[in-house]
Parts: sequence; C-alpha cells; structure tokens
Amino acid sequence: MRIIHSDTIEDAVYRLAREACLNLIPSCKAALVRAEREEENESAKFALSAVLKNAETAAAEQMAICQDTGYAVVLAEIGQQVQIQGKLLCEAVDAGVRRAYRDFCFRKSICDPITRVNTADNTPAALHTEIVAGDKIALTFLPKGFGSENMSRIYMLTPAKGTEGIIQAIVETVRLAGSKPCPPVYVGVGIGGTFDGCALLAKKALTREVGSRNPRKDVAEIEERALKEINELGIGAQGFGGKTTAIGVSCELAPTHIAGLPVAVNIQCHCVRCTKTVL
Repeated sequence: MRIIHSDTIEDAVYRLAREACLNLIPSCKAALVRAEREEENESAKFALSAVLKNAETAAAEQMAICQDTGYAVVLAEIGQQVQIQGKLLCEAVDAGVRRAYRDFCFRKSICDPITRVNTADNTPAALHTEIVAGDKIALTFLPKGFGSENMSRIYMLTPAKGTEGIIQAIVETVRLAGSKPCPPVYVGVGIGGTFDGCALLAKKALTREVGSRNPRKDVAEIEERALKEINELGIGAQGFGGKTTAIGVSCELAPTHIAGLPVAVNIQCHCVRCTKTVL
C-alpha cells in the first residue's frame, strides 16, 4: 500500500490548471500550423494566423490563452494500492482549482444552474474517478470552455444505423454547430456504453493527442471518414470557409446493450488545452 497525501494532489492540480490554461497542447499547435500552411482561402488563413499568434503571445506573456478558462474537468485514475490521506479527493482537487484560478486571475465561470449565482472560485470541478491497477494516481486536467461544450450532442441510435449512422451523427453535430464553437474544432466521440457513460467516453477522447488514431482498425476508419466529411462542409477556420473545419476526430468505445447504439459528440474549439501527470 502506498500513501499519497491530499496536499500532493492539490499541488498537482494547481500546476496542471496553470499549464493547461496558458498553453495549447503541442499536437494541436502542430495541426493548426499545418492547416495555416495548407490553407488557400485568405480569410481562413488570416484567422488561423491570428489563432497561432494568440497562442504564442499567451505562452510568452503567461496569460490565459482563452478568456473562457472553462469548467475544470479532472480525470483521476487511482491505483488500487493507493491510500489517500488528508482531505477527501474531491476537496483536494477543488482546492487546487481554487488556488490556481485565484493566483493566475483565470475567469471563474461556475454558477448555480437556476439562480445563476457564481461560486466565485471556479469550483466544484467535474471530477471523474476510475480505480485501476497499481500504486499511482494519474491526473488529467481539461479546462472545458462552453462555447464548444454547448454545441455537443448525444444520440441514442438504433443498432440498425450502424457505422453510417455514427458518422452521420458526428458530421451533423459539427454542421449544426457552424462557426459557434470557434473552429477548427477537435471532435471527441463516445460510442456505446450507456447514456451517461457514452458522454464520458467522448470527453476522454478529447484528452488524446490531436491526429492520433484508435488502435481498432474499424474505429480508426470512422475517425478518418468523419474528419474527411467534416472538412468537406466548408465551414472553415472561425467560419470563414476553407479546407479545415476540424483538426481531428477521436473516438472511444465501450460495449453496449443489444438494443442500443449511443453516440456522444463532444466538441472542443481550436484551443485544445489538456495536461497530465502521474503521482
């Protein structure tokens, strides 16, 4: 049994929040550079250039890369041989978020859904836990802005819809979103599981490297076909048209019921921010 104190978790979340809100992940930046280089539409090319300049300035000046520093989504894979001492895990995570959003002047965006009263410290975080083998804790921090989150959708398809129905759902979600989620977007897709589990799969898909492929050949083919069809929509960077409406599509899946085919599509804007650490 390995003991990890809650202070260690709090400090890790603090560092992850800071790093995530200030920087694009490298695979996102590389995809945007490639899109800007290959773009022929002048308006879209200008938009991509501006996005990249913004990223450079944010990193250099240590300022938030986007004013929407998001809902703090934290994925925690907890080794079965770990004992957490001190605060509850959720309390440690919230304390790390609270400190980071205060110290670095990140926007606090979390409020009561009915009264709309702001919690004033960007907590509680959206914490998802999973028990895994080993004696370590793996933490992933994903600040999720809601310009893109609001464009996400879940479909409860019939099994007869099959692969074509899955691809249609992915492309339809991006088409209906249009320019609202600040494209080019990154698309996380959950396939299978249950209504709620499918949505979490889609969120997890957004923590993958942009451009990566699912190891299953049939799933990778869905990713490739969906990306191709999305980029044929012509929405383009910031809605100005052009070649790149999405920089990537990532799919994760789980077994589901014989009577269903859940598909969740979680949209991420061009500002892909995600940090990870292992304690």
